[in-house]
Amino acid sequence: RATLLARDRIIGPSAPGDIQHVVLRLPEGMHYVEGQSLSVVPPGIDPKNGRPHKPRLYSIASTRYGDAADGTTVSLCVRRAEYYDPVTGHVDPSRKGVCSNFLCDAAPGTVVNVAGPVGKTMVLPRDSNRDVIMIATGTGVAPFRAFLHRLFMEDTVARHMFGGTAWLVLGVPVRDGLLYEQEIDAMMRNAGPGQLQVDYAISREMTNSIDGGKMYVQHVIAQKADELFARLDSGANVYFCGLKGMMPPILETMEKVAAARGVDWSTKLKELKDNHQWHVEVY
Repeated sequence: RATLLARDRIIGPSAPGDIQHVVLRLPEGMHYVEGQSLSVVPPGIDPKNGRPHKPRLYSIASTRYGDAADGTTVSLCVRRAEYYDPVTGHVDPSRKGVCSNFLCDAAPGTVVNVAGPVGKTMVLPRDSNRDVIMIATGTGVAPFRAFLHRLFMEDTVARHMFGGTAWLVLGVPVRDGLLYEQEIDAMMRNAGPGQLQVDYAISREMTNSIDGGKMYVQHVIAQKADELFARLDSGANVYFCGLKGMMPPILETMEKVAAARGVDWSTKLKELKDNHQWHVEVY
């Protein structure tokens, strides 16, 4: 049983929907590392089957020490799941996301049933000189916030030992929807020369140079394909996190840019997976 300590809306008024940063006090003895997920069980009974609700997984958005830096808290980046009726244009409360709405409405002090942590897919590489490439859409930035705090904000051995480059590509619909922008700006100031690179793909406000259309994360990949492939060839680890719909256009783009270099993408992808350089967590 965790306890909700605080929550805060972290997108501006012109961004669609509601995304909140939620901080929980962990149950005693629960520990996690960056890149893992926490299981949250919303209260109440599922009206469909008369049983308790099933747990929902949320990517952890804080380092192992938590935002309070005392090892007792965990932070989540939660998008309120809402369904808009296509006829009326209004939110249909009967189809809202049970867990996300519980977290986004909970008052400080609310008890939250949690389990875990789970996940070995998204952890940072053991070799502190490896480049870390992070490609996210929306709340998929959660594990990468944890990575970046670990590498550039905390006064730990991990930060001082990091000798690679961290590269974040974040896709959002509007500038008001950029998550943790001020924190990322602070990380840029903390990082050594060339150690942190950030590219935003703001789809409704930016155009790409590939076809002149909206800018999505796959267009950043295409525009910077030379750098991406050079880093992968040098052993970089690449991580993807966000809605599952992000992956097909990304894979299609990777196949195209590989073919342009005379590289068979299926062979290259297998090589990256076999070398534990390719990490995907989508939902």
